[in-house]
Amino acid sequence: MNPFNSRFVALFLFTLTALFPVHAGTITGTVTARAPTAPGESGGGGSYSSRRYKFVEKIDYDSLHDFVVNIEQLVSPPPDPAAKKIVQRDATFEPHVLPVVVGTTIRWPNEDDIFHNVFSMTDTQDFNLGFYKSEKVPEVRFDKLGRVDVFCAIHTNMHCIILVLPNPYFALVDARHRFVIRDVPPGTYRLRAWHERLPGQVKEVTVPAEGEVKIDFVLGMAELPKT
Repeated sequence: MNPFNSRFVALFLFTLTALFPVHAGTITGTVTARAPTAPGESGGGGSYSSRRYKFVEKIDYDSLHDFVVNIEQLVSPPPDPAAKKIVQRDATFEPHVLPVVVGTTIRWPNEDDIFHNVFSMTDTQDFNLGFYKSEKVPEVRFDKLGRVDVFCAIHTNMHCIILVLPNPYFALVDARHRFVIRDVPPGTYRLRAWHERLPGQVKEVTVPAEGEVKIDFVLGMAELPKT
């Protein structure tokens, strides 16, 4: 294509976009966690008062993080996604939770001076990258939807989770419990809030052609039984 034709095509596409703007909305909201409580008791973390269970620590639900919010169904065929990475640093996988679009390749660099081993026995994705330091950076492509739990065969506390999702309309909830999902085509969808330690929750949301819609989630368990 000669330069003149290239400029003509670019001008045509710009004019078309100006005359017929692509409509898309924004989903915003919050995700919080609610502790299970016995009747008459308050929730929250901390320890038991009895000597027998003083070392049994309860979850502090207010401090939970790594919530993910996503549209469940296929909205449109996802584009070829950019590669992501999960780093092994200080004998920890970073990040602990990584949502990705189906078809994403994840790289696994080891930044420690010790051997690590990256493997998963999840039905969604079964792989074993063997033992390695920084001399290589293996890659794994995730082509099936679902949750993938990943571990290190040497270090028991190393664990991360990959959520392979059907579309790019998802968000990690920030430290203030807020999320934003932008550029969503108008329509009615099933919006899911997820956390690894709590039952998920699904709500129906109708996204406008312009502007935003707000929806909040509270994840938690039922009340504890009476004793």
